[in-house]
Amino acid sequence: MGTSVQMTPLCGVYSENPLCYLLSIDGFNFLMDCGWNDLFDPNLLQPLSRVSSKVDAVLLSHPDILHLGALPYAMKHLGLTAPVYATEPVYRLGLLTMYDHYLSRRECSDFDLFSLDDIDAVFQNVTRLTYSQNYHLTDKGEGIVIAPHVAGHLLGGTVWKITKDGEDVIYAVDFNHRKERHLNGTVLESFVRPAVLITDAFNALNNQLYKRQRDQEFIDAILKALNADGNVLLPVDTAGRALELILILEHYWSQQHLSFPIYFLTNVATSTIDYVKSFLEWMSDSIAKSFEHTRDNAFLLRHVNLIINRDEFEKTAEIPKVVLASMDSLEVGFSHDIFVEWATDARNLVLFTQKGQFGTLARMLQVDPPPKAVKVTLSKRVPLVGDELIAYEEEQNRIKKEAALKASLSREEELKASHGSDTNAPDPMEVDASTSYVSSGSGLRSAGHLDVFIDGFTPSTSVFPMFPFFETTAEWDDYGEVINPDDYIIKEEDRDQASMQGDLDIKIEEGSARLLLDLTPSKVASTELTVQVKCGLTYMDFEGRSDGRSVKSIIAHVAPLKLVLVHGSAEATEHLKQHCAKHVCPHVYAPQIEETIDVTSDLCAYKVQLSERLMSNVLLKKLGDYEIAWVDGEVGKTDDMLTLLPLPSAPLPHKSVLIGDLKLADFKQFLASQGVQVEFAAGALRCGEHITLRKISDASQKGGSGPQQILIEGPLTEEYYKIRKYLYSQFYLL
Repeated sequence: MGTSVQMTPLCGVYSENPLCYLLSIDGFNFLMDCGWNDLFDPNLLQPLSRVSSKVDAVLLSHPDILHLGALPYAMKHLGLTAPVYATEPVYRLGLLTMYDHYLSRRECSDFDLFSLDDIDAVFQNVTRLTYSQNYHLTDKGEGIVIAPHVAGHLLGGTVWKITKDGEDVIYAVDFNHRKERHLNGTVLESFVRPAVLITDAFNALNNQLYKRQRDQEFIDAILKALNADGNVLLPVDTAGRALELILILEHYWSQQHLSFPIYFLTNVATSTIDYVKSFLEWMSDSIAKSFEHTRDNAFLLRHVNLIINRDEFEKTAEIPKVVLASMDSLEVGFSHDIFVEWATDARNLVLFTQKGQFGTLARMLQVDPPPKAVKVTLSKRVPLVGDELIAYEEEQNRIKKEAALKASLSREEELKASHGSDTNAPDPMEVDASTSYVSSGSGLRSAGHLDVFIDGFTPSTSVFPMFPFFETTAEWDDYGEVINPDDYIIKEEDRDQASMQGDLDIKIEEGSARLLLDLTPSKVASTELTVQVKCGLTYMDFEGRSDGRSVKSIIAHVAPLKLVLVHGSAEATEHLKQHCAKHVCPHVYAPQIEETIDVTSDLCAYKVQLSERLMSNVLLKKLGDYEIAWVDGEVGKTDDMLTLLPLPSAPLPHKSVLIGDLKLADFKQFLASQGVQVEFAAGALRCGEHITLRKISDASQKGGSGPQQILIEGPLTEEYYKIRKYLYSQFYLL
C-alpha cells in the first residue's frame, strides 16, 4: 500500500471559522494551523484539546489570528508541546499580531487566556524555514520531508508540501494566484498530480473585479470622502493585508502629490514596518529588482505616518485623514474606538477591505442593507481611587503575606527533609558544650579559630573547617596554559535566544510599554452605547485570495489523485465539491468536525535497491543539478530485499528523448537575441515569415499533466531547419 494518510478537521469546515486540522502521515501527526477568532471563544478549541497531546509537529501557513491565534492558549492550557515550523515572516509578523491582539484586549478587559510570556514561549519554539527548503524530520518523522512554498496571500504565507516515499501531500489554504504590489502569486500550479491536495472553498462562489478597476474604485471612494471634509477609517489586520493597502495609498499619494495625512495605527506599527523593510527577498520580483537597481525600499514610507497609541493619535490635526487601524473585526482595538467616534458623521467613511468574521461588529455592518444603529460597549482602563484603591492594596498585602508564609513553610519542610536523610548526623546548629565559645561579630570563635556552620555540615572534628572546595589544576605545555576552544564558542541556540529576547524587548518597548510597565492599580470601566450609524459603509475585496473561477482552474491543473475541501461556507463547500467530483477527480472529500477520513493513496510503493552490477554499466548524463540515464533491469530478491538486477541479455536501443520544459515566452527572447523576427499571434509563436511554433498538451491527461509537444509548422526551408536547431538546443538530449 501507499503512504497512510488520515485527516481530521478540528475547526474550520463547512464554515468560515478559524483553521485547524490534524493530518496523520504514517502515524506522524501534523497540526496544520492553529487558528482562533477575534472573539477568543475557548469552545472552538474543544476538539483540539482532545488531540493536542498527540501532535508531533505544527505547521503554520499565515501570520494572522485565523491561522495561529490559538497557539499560546493551546501550549499553556491544552498540553500542546510539539515543535512549530514556519517561514521567517510568519514567525516575526505572527508574533507582532499576537502582541497587538493581547495589548488591545488588555486595554479594554481583564484578559487572562494567555500572557505575553506565553506568546514569547510559543515563538521561541519556532523553527524557521525558507521557501522551497526541504526539511527532513527525524526520530518518529524519519523519512518525511516538509517544504514551504509561496502562497501569495500574506507576506511569508505558505503552501506546505509534505513528502513521504515519493508521495506528496499538499496543504494549500488561502492562496492567491494574482501578482500584487508586494507579493508574487502562488506556485501551487507547479505541483502536478499530488497524492492528496487539501485546499479551501472560501471563495468558491465569489468572482473578483480586475485589479486595476478595483484599485481605482478604492482610491475614488477614499478621495470622495476626503474632498467632502470627511475622514476614512480602514479597519485592518496587524501585519497582513494592511501592507498591500499601505503600498497602494503610498503610491497614489506620491503620484498625485496629495496632502491628506495617512496614519497606520496599531500597538506595534513601528516594529511591523521595521521588520517588513528587511523582508524584501520574500516580496514580489518588482520590489526586489527595484531595490537592487535603485536601493529604494518600497516600505520606506513618505506619506504614511506610524502611530502606536491613542494619545498620540488624538494630537493629530483636525483635518480630513485616512486611518488604517487594527482590528479588522471592530471588536476591540483602535478601530473600534474610532468607529464609535466617527460613525455619527455622515461625511465619514468606513471602508472594509476584508469580510468580517461571524459574530463580530464588522460582519454586522457589512450586511445589505446595513443597520441604522448598533449597540457597542466602550471600555477603558482607568486607575483605582478611594475605597477601591485601599481595598486593592489590602488584598495585595494579604497575598504577599500568604506567599511569604508559604515560602517559609516550604523552606522548613526542605530543611527537615534534608536533616531526616541522615539520622546519625548531629544537628548543624548544635554547639559542643565542652568547648567555650565567645560571641564575636558575625561569627563564632573557638580557641582563636573561626568555625563555619552550614546546613548539613558540622565540622566538630576539623581544626580548620571550610566549605567543600575542589581545586581544578590547569594543564600546561611549552607555550603556557592549555585552553579549551569550546569554552569560547557561543552556541547557536544561545545566540538565537539572546537575539530573540532582544527582539521581544524592542517590540514591547515600541508597541505599548505604557500599558505593560504602568504598575498603577487600575480597572476596566465599561459603558454601553447605542451608536447611530450615519457614516458611509463600503466593502471592497482586498483579501488577497483567488476567486472561484481561478480556484477551479488551479485545482484542475494540479489534478490531485484525492482532494479534501475545508474552510468555506456550507454552500461554497458543496458547490466546489460537486464541481471537482465532475471535472477534476472522483475522490473528493469534505469532512465534518472531528470526522477522520482516510485518503491513503491507492498506489503501491516499494523500495528497490540498485545492484552494483547494474550501476557499473549505467552512463549518467548531466541535467542541470541532476544526473540522468536509461536503466534497463529486472527485479529480483537479494537478502530479502527487492533489487534491480541487470538484464540477462543486451537491452534494445532507446529512441532519443528531449528532456526539459520550454516556455514559449523564454524561447521568444532567445530567438530575438539570435536576430530572428518573432512575435506571438493567436496563442502561437510566429518566427520569421512562414514558421509557427505551437505548444500543446495531451488532452487525455487531466490538468495537462501529460507529456507536452511543440509543433513546428511551415515549409521545409532553410529557415525551418534553423528554427528547429534553435529549438533542440533548449532541451537535454538523452
